[in-house]
Amino acid sequence: MSKPIYVLGTGLSHNGSACLLRDGQIIAGVEKERITAKKNDGGNDLFTISHCLDTAGIRANDLDLIVQNANFGNFKYGNTWYKGRRYLPEGVPVVTISHHLAHATAAFFLSPFDHASILVADGCGSPYDECSDLDGAFIAERPPISVPWLWCEKDSFYSAGDGHVQTVHKDFSPLGRHDGSRHPLHPPITWHSIGGQYMSASQYCFASTSDMGKLMGLAPYGRLNPADGPIFNFIDGQSLVNHEWVNDHQSPCLGEDDFKARFPYFANLARRVQTQVEEALLELVRHRQKLAKYSDLCFSGGVALNAVANRRILEETAFTRLFVPPAADDSGLAIGCAFHGWTRVLGHPRMPHGGGTFFGRVYGEEDILRAFSGLVDGVLVKRPVDLVGEVADLLVAGKAVAWFQGGAEFGPRALGHRSILGDPRRSELRDFINLEVKFREDFRPFAPSVLAEDANRFFELEGESPYMLLVVRVREEWRSRIPAVTHVDGTARVQTVTRQTDARFHALLTEFGRRTGISMLLNTSLNRRGKPMIETPTQAVTMFNETGLHAMAIGDWLVTKTGATIGSPATSSPSAT
Repeated sequence: MSKPIYVLGTGLSHNGSACLLRDGQIIAGVEKERITAKKNDGGNDLFTISHCLDTAGIRANDLDLIVQNANFGNFKYGNTWYKGRRYLPEGVPVVTISHHLAHATAAFFLSPFDHASILVADGCGSPYDECSDLDGAFIAERPPISVPWLWCEKDSFYSAGDGHVQTVHKDFSPLGRHDGSRHPLHPPITWHSIGGQYMSASQYCFASTSDMGKLMGLAPYGRLNPADGPIFNFIDGQSLVNHEWVNDHQSPCLGEDDFKARFPYFANLARRVQTQVEEALLELVRHRQKLAKYSDLCFSGGVALNAVANRRILEETAFTRLFVPPAADDSGLAIGCAFHGWTRVLGHPRMPHGGGTFFGRVYGEEDILRAFSGLVDGVLVKRPVDLVGEVADLLVAGKAVAWFQGGAEFGPRALGHRSILGDPRRSELRDFINLEVKFREDFRPFAPSVLAEDANRFFELEGESPYMLLVVRVREEWRSRIPAVTHVDGTARVQTVTRQTDARFHALLTEFGRRTGISMLLNTSLNRRGKPMIETPTQAVTMFNETGLHAMAIGDWLVTKTGATIGSPATSSPSAT
């Protein structure tokens, strides 16, 4: 019997991660923030690599290849961001690839497509002089020969088939101003990137970029001013920031109290930026489609997390199908690195991916029971014969339930393994979870997870949305009946669930549907504001103790608090639906 071939991918960006392949299949993957409990943690990859090796039960010298990636050329220049001991054993080859190539490879190899076009758009990729994917590419604007390291990727377009990713078109931008003259709304990194502009707007509105998706949630509360000028100009296939647009905005958010006091102002700004980012992306996609060999599109990079824009790309461009990977942001770089190593470096064929994203470590019975020693008094712990049925009953009764199952999701969205679940019919539950469990802003929406076979009944959705990266319209007749997951503009960011990818979560949705006539649950990530999703049973117990969660299903165990209630029974019933 031949020895398995192990390829490790590692991403050392601001969302650090590692991914381990065995014979071309993912067997372990983790984001650094899940280990350190520091949101958007990156840099040195000692923790992520050792975590993947431990999960797989192998040693570093069992690896056949390591492929790495980072932003800003820091391997060459020895940036302090990456200093410290790393898991790079002697004798194991190490290959470095550029940023957008890693994004593109991850997107294609996780997709169901045999052939596809790929668009990558983000805040900032690799500098021009470190790009490993320039051969055969049309370069929209080449940087000055004297400073190629000061021009970085902002969007790239590829064609993929037969396990091979080929560059078609690349656009670079100079880095932003750092001489003190930069306005708070100017992109802080590449001067003309869509992602950079979105990042600066998030910083301006929230005094933070820890969760830029908040801007997308805030936008529907704002109004557009017809007199507002363009944020982006599209010239000869390039999306360029019109930096003069910022002149009307001179007062960034100073903190939470200031945000609340000036809510309409920040909401209007969010609406303006969100809308114009959508339009800029549509222009970009339509231009690149003219260069496309294939009609299916993979879309990756941090900008691809904009689920509202994703819907418009699907509906308003000529591409037939759209795939956005579950970790479209920099946490997915490690996956692209690993697949590049398996195919392009070692020369093996592409292996099919089944669509799952639960690459985290599976914690066993001993880990769970050890964590239970930290539970506070006044809780009931049991191992029910019918866990799914009892959790469904709790949800029908209006309880907020932590749902901790199997290995964690890879990427920023909770997809049914590290989730907080609730009854979508209860608007008061939405407010309760925001204020008493997650401790976050009350305007933040919640997503619905729904049986894939029933999704079209509730939402204007053809096909599936397995990774919660598509915002669609809630059907008019359902908006008032599922208020906890319907945003102020009548939309929802939907996750569709199949039995093949997650049998237990599918069973829970089925049981809730039998009791209520609605095969759908409110689903939000198992975390608190400013923190990453929970990774371990011990972290889950701590959150259960310190928040208003009513119950927790962890593995085969059920933990409940006594006497907790949030309000009156929900009004809808199977007969009413």
